[in-house]
Amino acid sequence: MLEEEYQLDYFKTQGLVRKTCKSCGSAFWTRDSSREVCGDAPCEPYSFIGNPIFRPHTIDSMREAYLSFFEKQGHTRIERYPVVARWRDDIYLTIASIADFQPFVTSGVVPPPANPLTISQPCIRLNDLDSVGKSGRHLTTFEMMAHHAFNTPNEEIYWKDRTVELCDQFIASVGGDITKVTYKENPWIGGGNAGPSVEVLIGGLEVATLVFMSLGRQKTQGKGYDLKGEMYYPMKLRIVDTGYGLERFVWASKGSPTIYDAVFPEMVSHVMGAAGLSHHLDNPDYTRILALNAKYAGLMDISGTNLFNLRKKVAAAIDISPEKLDKMITPVEKVYAIVDHTRCLAYMLGDCIVPSNVREGYLARLVIRRTLRMMHELGISDPLSDLIEEQIRIIGTGKFEQDMAVVHEIVDRETEKYAATIERGTRIVQKVAKTYKAKSQRVPLAEIITLYDSHGIQPEMVRDIAAKEGAVVELPDNFYSIVADQHSESQREAGEDSTATYATRVQALPPTRKLYYEQSSEIEFEAVVIDFFDNYVVLDQTVFYPEGGGQPADTGTLVSSESMVRVDNVIKVGEVVLHHIAGGILGRGDRVKGMVDEERRFSLMRHHT
Repeated sequence: MLEEEYQLDYFKTQGLVRKTCKSCGSAFWTRDSSREVCGDAPCEPYSFIGNPIFRPHTIDSMREAYLSFFEKQGHTRIERYPVVARWRDDIYLTIASIADFQPFVTSGVVPPPANPLTISQPCIRLNDLDSVGKSGRHLTTFEMMAHHAFNTPNEEIYWKDRTVELCDQFIASVGGDITKVTYKENPWIGGGNAGPSVEVLIGGLEVATLVFMSLGRQKTQGKGYDLKGEMYYPMKLRIVDTGYGLERFVWASKGSPTIYDAVFPEMVSHVMGAAGLSHHLDNPDYTRILALNAKYAGLMDISGTNLFNLRKKVAAAIDISPEKLDKMITPVEKVYAIVDHTRCLAYMLGDCIVPSNVREGYLARLVIRRTLRMMHELGISDPLSDLIEEQIRIIGTGKFEQDMAVVHEIVDRETEKYAATIERGTRIVQKVAKTYKAKSQRVPLAEIITLYDSHGIQPEMVRDIAAKEGAVVELPDNFYSIVADQHSESQREAGEDSTATYATRVQALPPTRKLYYEQSSEIEFEAVVIDFFDNYVVLDQTVFYPEGGGQPADTGTLVSSESMVRVDNVIKVGEVVLHHIAGGILGRGDRVKGMVDEERRFSLMRHHT
C-alpha cells in the first residue's frame, strides 16, 4: 500500500536502496546494501547503550539544538500548546505535535500560526502506563520535537525529499552517522488523516517519524486507499508532520542503561534517596543488569504476562534466579515510574487539569493514585506534592512555579482522599470477594475495573484483601494501561451514534420514569432491569441524568445481589433512558440499587449553571 509514495529522488541520489527486512518483512531504505534487517525492535537490539551515537546532550541543550537548527532552515519557532487538548472533541490529552493543529488547521479552516514552523510539544500518552519504569524506555510524558509545513494548491513549502534531507542534516549536526540510519516504511493514520511515513532508526532505536499527511476520510476526486479498513482520499492540503523524540535523542547521546537515567538524573537520585535505595551507575555489574533489562525489553512486548519472560531472559544472562532478580530490580523500576509520573503530573496540574472522576481529570487522578501506591510500597514519606514541586523546578516553567501553591493544595487533598479510599475500600472488597468465593469463581477483571473506577480501590488492594477472604484475583500486568485506554478518548460521538442505533430497539419498551426530574436532589434509588443489550441497561426508573442540553451525563454505579457495575455514560433514546456500563452483566428482572457520583454531578451542575 502506498509503495509508489516512497520512491524519493533524495533516496536515489544519496545512494539509498530499498530492501525487505528478513525478520519482519517490512520495506526500508538504507545506505548499507549488505544490511538485512530494518533496524527497528525487535529485529535489531540496542547498540547505543554504553556506546553513544550522538554528542552528549541534556534535555535543554538537545531541545535548543533542534529548534535552533530548524530556525536556521527558515522555520518559525512557536510556543508549546497545553497538554490538555481542550480544542479537540475526540481526545482529552495532547498526544502529538500535530494534535495542536487538528482539525482546524489540517482541514484548511484556519491558517497555521507560521509556515513552516518548529515546536517542541510536551505530550502525554497513557496507553503503556504499566510498562513505564520496567522497559527502560517507556514514558507517560515526552516532548515531541517537530517541524511542520502546510502545502496548499497555491503554495508549496516543501515535501518529502526536503523533509528527509533535513532529518539527515539534523542527525549529522548532533554527531550522528547518517550511513547507519535506516528509514522504515510504515503508513500513518491519526485524527482522521493519513499518509505515507517513514520511521527513522539508528542504533536499534526509533528516534523520529516523518509523516506526509496527504489523505483524509472525506471523499474527493482521486484514488482512494484502504488503510486498516478505512477509505482515505487525497486532501487539498499536503502536510509535513514530523515527530522527533527529545528524550530518545538524549538517551542515545548518553548511552545510559535506561532513558530515565539519561533524562532525569537529578530526580532519579532524589527519589532513590527518599526510598533509601542505592543507585550506583559507576558499578559495572549493576549497570549491566539495567542495560540488559532495557535491551531485552526492547526486543519484546512486555505487557501482560510477558514481564516474567523478560525477567527469565535477564536472569539467565547474569546467572541468577528470576526471583532474586525481581527482588533486586523491582524497587528501581518503581523509582523510575515515580520519577516519570511526577513529571507527568507537573504538566497535567500546571496546565490546569483538576483531578476528578471524569475526562482528563480521571486520568490525572489515575496517575496520582498509582504514584501514591508505589511511594507507599517503597516507604517514601515525602509528600507527593513536594516531589511534583521538585519536578516543576527542574522543568523551569515560570507559569507552573507561580501556580505551585494551588498544585500543593490539589495534590494534598487527593492524597487525603486516597487514604480515605483505602480505609473504606476494605469493606467493599471483602463483600465482593465473598460473593465470588461463594460461587467458586475468580473475581473478574470487569469487577476489578469497576471497583477502581467507582471507588478508587487499587487492584493490588483488591488482590490482597480478596486473598485473605479465599477468593482468587488474577491481575494483568497492564491493568492501568487498560483502564487509561478506556478513558483516553471522548465518548461524545459514541453517544450520538448510539441514539440513532438503538431507536428501533427501544420502541417496544415502556418509558423510563425520570426520577431526576421528580427528585432532582436524590443520588440513590432502587429500580428493576427492564432490558440489557450491548452493555446498555434499561431500568424502570432512574435518577441518572442522561447527556443532553450541553451537559454531560451522570456517572456512578448499579449494584445487584450478584455484582456491582460502573455506569460510565447515560443517553436518552426517545422516552427510554439507557445506562452504559463498563463491563459486567445484569439480567432482566434484576433489582438494583443505583448511586450517582455526587461530586461529579455537583461539579457539572455548577459548570452548566
